[in-house]
Amino acid sequence: MTDNSRDVMWRGEEASSSCDDWGGSNCSSDVKWRNEEATSVVIRCGTTTKQQAGASGDRRQQLTRSGATRKQTPVVDRSSQKLLRFNGRYLSWPERGFGSHLSLKIYVYDEDEIDGLDTLMYGISLNLTAEDCDKGRWGTQVKIHRLLLQSRFRTSNKEEADLFFVPAYVKCIMVMAGMAEEVINQTYVQVISQMPYFKRSGGRDHIFVFPSGAGAHFFTSWETFINRSIFLTPEADRTDRISSTAFNTWKDIIIPGNVNDNMTTDGAFRVHPLPLSMRKYLANYLGHAQGKLPRLQLIELAKQYPDKLECPDLTYDFANKFEKMEYFQHLRNAKFCLVPRGLSSWTLRFYEAFFVECVPVILSDQIELPFQNVIDYTQFTIKWPATQIGPQLLEYLESIPDDDLKRMIAHGKEVRCLWVYGPESEPCSAMHGILWELQRKVRRFQQSAETFWRHDGTVVNRNLIPFDNWIPPMPLP
Repeated sequence: MTDNSRDVMWRGEEASSSCDDWGGSNCSSDVKWRNEEATSVVIRCGTTTKQQAGASGDRRQQLTRSGATRKQTPVVDRSSQKLLRFNGRYLSWPERGFGSHLSLKIYVYDEDEIDGLDTLMYGISLNLTAEDCDKGRWGTQVKIHRLLLQSRFRTSNKEEADLFFVPAYVKCIMVMAGMAEEVINQTYVQVISQMPYFKRSGGRDHIFVFPSGAGAHFFTSWETFINRSIFLTPEADRTDRISSTAFNTWKDIIIPGNVNDNMTTDGAFRVHPLPLSMRKYLANYLGHAQGKLPRLQLIELAKQYPDKLECPDLTYDFANKFEKMEYFQHLRNAKFCLVPRGLSSWTLRFYEAFFVECVPVILSDQIELPFQNVIDYTQFTIKWPATQIGPQLLEYLESIPDDDLKRMIAHGKEVRCLWVYGPESEPCSAMHGILWELQRKVRRFQQSAETFWRHDGTVVNRNLIPFDNWIPPMPLP
C-alpha cells in the first residue's frame, strides 16, 4: 500500500474493483456487496495511468482513438457513485438539483458538419492537429472534446440531445497559428448561424469551452450571440483588463486547469513530493511578475526573507526560464505554494500544487474554484487577502504546525483526482465533475425570443416556418 492510497466509495447496482484516480500498478481493492440501498465498493490505489493520444493518424483518429494503446477497461455504470471519502464523509453531488444518477445525452458537433468549425479547431490553413493543442494550460479545450467523443453519454441523435457541445480550440489557433481575433469572431458567427438547434434554444443548451484567462472574450461578440450558452472555463474574473467578466455563476461552470500529464501519471518523468522535513523553504512563488502588485510584493518579500520564501524575479527570456520538470522540482521544495493573481484571477499553479503536495495559499481575491457543490476548500487550502501580503503572511504560515499541514495535504490528495482529465473508466476525474455540473443545466423545454409554437406543439420561427424546415444560415440576434 502506498502512502498516497485512499478509499473511494460509490453506490449502485454494479460495482467494479478497477483503480481510482491514482489507480494503476499499485492498487488493491476490497469489494463489499450490501443490499440495494448501500451496494458499495471500496478501492485503495496508488497512482493513475493516463489515457494517451494515438501516435499517428489523422485529426479525427487522434480524437477518437486516443485510448488505442491503453489496456481496454470495461465501462461500468458508476453514474450514482460516491466520488471521494473526505473528512470522514463521502462526497457526492447532492441529489437535490442534480438527480440521483447521471442521465445525460450530449450531441457533439462534427468538424465536417458545419462550415467553418474545422477552422475554429485547426486554424485557417487547417495545419494544426488535436495533439498540437492538447498540451499546456489550455489543453482542456481538446481533452474535454476528446472525452465527450468517447463518452457513453454522447448521442448521435440531435432530437434526443439534452445538450450540444461545440468544439473549438481558439486559444491554440490564436497562439500557435496566429489567427486574428477578428477572424475568430467572424468564424464563430458563421458557425452558430448554421445551427438550427442553437437558434431554437437561443443557445441555452449549447456548451463552449474557453480554457484560458481571457474566457469567452476570444469571441469578441459573445455578449451578442452566446450570452445564454454554457461556458466551461477556469476563469471567472477579467475586470482588471476588461470592463465586465463573461462568467455567470448561474449558467457557467468553473473547470480545473490542465496540469502537465507527467505530473498526473505515474511515469518516468513525474516529480515526486519531498517529505516536509526535507523542504528548504516555508513558501514559494515561481512565476512572472507581469507587472501585478501582489507578485511584485512577493518578489520584494523574498529579498527580505530569502531563507523562508523562494520567489525569483523571472523574465521571459529563454536563459531565465524554468523547464517544466525543473519548475516542479522547485515547487515541491516548499510547504506552502503561493497562488497570486496574474493577468486574471485564476492560475494553473493552484492545481499544480496538489501534485507536489504543497498547501496552496490563494492570494487572488476574485478567484472562483471548481465543484463547490461538493468540495469544502477550507479543509485543505488557505485564502489570504491580497492586500495583506507582507511579513505577517510568513509569520502566519510559520505558525501552522506540521500536523495540521499533513492533515491538509492528506485532504488535498483526496480531491486532486478531480483535477485530472481522465476517461470515464476512471471512477474519479474532472470529467465526472463536469458531467454532474452539466446535468444541473438540463432543461426539459427549450425556448428563445425567436421560437414560437402552435397548439399541436410544433415549434415555428417568426415567419411561422416549422423547425424541421429551418434552413441555415439563419439570422442571429
